[in-house]
Amino acid sequence: MSWGTELWDQFDNLEKHTQWGIDILEKYIKFVKERTEIELSYAKQLRNLSKKYQPKKNSKEEEEYKYTSCKAFISTLNEMNDYAGQHEVISENMASQIIVDLARYVQELKQERKSNFHDGRKAQQHIETCWKQLESSKRRFERDCKEADRAQQYFEKMDADINVTKADVEKARQQAQIRHQMAEDSKADYSSILQKFNHEQHEYYHTHIPNIFQKIQEMEERRIVRMGESMKTYAEVDRQVIPIIGKCLDGIVKAAESIDQKNDSQLVIEAYKSGFEPPGDIEFEDYTQPMKRTVSDNSLSNSRGEGKPDLKFGGKSKGKLWPFIKKNKLSLKLGATPEDFSNLPPEQRRKKLQQKVDELNKEIQKEMDQRDAITKMKDVYLKNPQMGDPASLDHKLAEVSQNIEKLRLETQKFEAWLAEVEGRLPARNEQARRQSGLYDSQNPPTVNNCAQDRESPDGSYTEEQSQESEVKVLATDFDDEFDDEEPLPAIGTCKALYTFEGQNEGTISVVEGETLYVIEEDKGDGWTRIRRNEDEEGYVPTSYVEVCLDKNAKGAKTYI
Repeated sequence: MSWGTELWDQFDNLEKHTQWGIDILEKYIKFVKERTEIELSYAKQLRNLSKKYQPKKNSKEEEEYKYTSCKAFISTLNEMNDYAGQHEVISENMASQIIVDLARYVQELKQERKSNFHDGRKAQQHIETCWKQLESSKRRFERDCKEADRAQQYFEKMDADINVTKADVEKARQQAQIRHQMAEDSKADYSSILQKFNHEQHEYYHTHIPNIFQKIQEMEERRIVRMGESMKTYAEVDRQVIPIIGKCLDGIVKAAESIDQKNDSQLVIEAYKSGFEPPGDIEFEDYTQPMKRTVSDNSLSNSRGEGKPDLKFGGKSKGKLWPFIKKNKLSLKLGATPEDFSNLPPEQRRKKLQQKVDELNKEIQKEMDQRDAITKMKDVYLKNPQMGDPASLDHKLAEVSQNIEKLRLETQKFEAWLAEVEGRLPARNEQARRQSGLYDSQNPPTVNNCAQDRESPDGSYTEEQSQESEVKVLATDFDDEFDDEEPLPAIGTCKALYTFEGQNEGTISVVEGETLYVIEEDKGDGWTRIRRNEDEEGYVPTSYVEVCLDKNAKGAKTYI
């Protein structure tokens, strides 16, 4: 099977077919190029997606990723990032192993095709030239033969005519001989050119054209083989990354299997546990006795007043709802977070303090390592004075030692607070008392100012107005009131001595000289609850108003 023998007369069709083959190869190159662009775009989108859902550093969102389910999600994002990398590898390998290689091959193929068809056209032009020479010699031979015949006929006519002179007859005879000789020469030339043309034609159809067409056939077959090899490479490039992609998917499955719901539940407990025990039962208050009633420390009315967080400007209090209270009407938030984290519930405060102690210990260790390094350097300077002056390190050594001492004092301070909290937690020494939910209402204990005095049942702590003041500690203090339908009755009136801007939640603004109703007197925390109308009520500093209580009002108490 050879194009040279089978397609000897299909030069133009072979030229069109080989051009079509090159077009197909260029189309395949374009297809692979677009595939690489798709892979790159897909990889870029995967990376952007992974980056979009990564937690931001030093943010609250990052703290939430301590749960196993969130960690698994982070692992999934990381695996997807690696997954995207494999698609980039596919794009790079296809570009280098297929696109670049085939593009270079197409250029070589075009040059080879151009050369082969140039040789074919050259052979065609040569045979056409030989054919034209043959036709020319043939026509000349034909013309000379006709001229010789006419000359012979003319001679014979002149020879038969008796009226023609002998000279004219001789002239006609010579002319006939000349024409006859020219015909013989044309015949010989025609015969020679014919033999040459037949030889050239035989060479053209049996040697030159078969050789040229064979080269074109081989060129076309190499193109087909090369295209098939490129398709195999195309599949192999994909197959090479399948194991790595499989590992990425295995990593996602492994991350999913590492999710521990029990561990996450425990982390929720550790994150939000307050350390308080549920409140105990409220004592029954008998209003039928004619004697003067002493309000119980656990009564509902007392919870409305005594449960207010002790406030101090510069301190902070976070009002939180108890499970059985519908809403919280008082949540004063003043100032920044206390250094001892007294605004947090006991358990959360303990964790924060422990974290702070650990951080300080790390800083101390870092400073000690630096001190040891300076000390070693100083010893080297002492042994080798040419390397440096030992006295130049004394200032730095003293500075580091001073930093260590400051950090130790700071650590001791936080360790003292930590010991105080750990000694106060219900699981350690107050569990039995918390379970009762009550203290002796007749003889409430009085203690000095400490973190325990600042405890409130919603899990917050407040600073005292004075370090020397004494307050009452109640196990069932409430910082909120029950959601009663009826407002508290007025127990007196007050006059504003100064203007007060109530910018915090639970406070109310007053203007100097304004008269308002008192609905709850100062319980020793420096705040008095007042009302302007049915909708406006809140707390103001007791020192800002002059209070006049109605002794006959229900719930009024007189401090002696």
